This record gives sequence, C-alpha cells and structure tokens, in this order.
Amino acid sequence: MDQVAAHIVQTAQVQGFTAIALGLIIGLGALGACIGIGVMGSKFLEAAARQPELVPLLQGRMFLLAGLIDAAFLIGVALAMYFAVANPLLSKLG
Repeated sequence: MDQVAAHIVQTAQVQGFTAIALGLIIGLGALGACIGIGVMGSKFLEAAARQPELVPLLQGRMFLLAGLIDAAFLIGVALAMYFAVANPLLSKLG
C-alpha cells in the first residue's frame, strides 16, 4: 500500500508542476505576443505618419509580421495543450 501512495503522490506532483508550466507557457507567450504586436503597431503608425505614400507596402508587411507573431504564440499553446492532454512525463514514473 505504501508504494501505491508514493505513486499517487508522484503523479500528483508531475501533474501539478505541469499545470504551473502550462500557465507560464501560455501566459508569458500571450504577454510577449501582445507586447510585440503593440510595438510593431506603434512603429507602423509612426512610419505611416512620416511617409503616407508607403502605407500600402508597410501595411502588408505589418500583417505578415502580426501573423508570424501570433503563429509563434499558437505553437506554444499547442505544445501546452499537448502536455495538458497527453502528458509524456507521466509515462516515466514507472
């Protein structure tokens, strides 16, 4: 019975630390993406105010970069969901 209790405690610890890691991955990823898009948007507005004739060129590049920033965040979310649903760390407990 003592081994069963130890296994339950280990499983709970792995799941708890995984939950903390998931929160950090998603939270910090969202924070970074928001800051990145905010800085990029402000620089776009500054450039558009200086040279209005370049707005179509800059706008296309801005949307491309916004998509790449969001894609990096969503890859982090997908990885976090993988660990939330099918945690490979639990198979190492033995």
